[in-house]
Amino acid sequence: MMATGSISSGGLPLAFLMEGEEGDVLEVVGGCGLAQRLSDMGLTPSTRVRVIKAHPQGPLLLWVRDARVALGRSVAMKILVRRWEGHC
Repeated sequence: MMATGSISSGGLPLAFLMEGEEGDVLEVVGGCGLAQRLSDMGLTPSTRVRVIKAHPQGPLLLWVRDARVALGRSVAMKILVRRWEGHC
């Protein structure tokens, strides 16, 4: 997983997705430790994620690779995604 100090991918933070929306992970903006921890949880580049629950000031519950994953909003702000527009 790429860890970088700048937003070069043009993505938006995962925390900005609404309940029911999906996105593809582009990169993690953070250190190697965070990138490794998220990679261990299945959040790697090109992985599709769906927001199951998004509390306005709290954590997000995600669907990632056939598993539910909870992330704090501050961590979700460091994961850049491309919003998936595949809904009909």
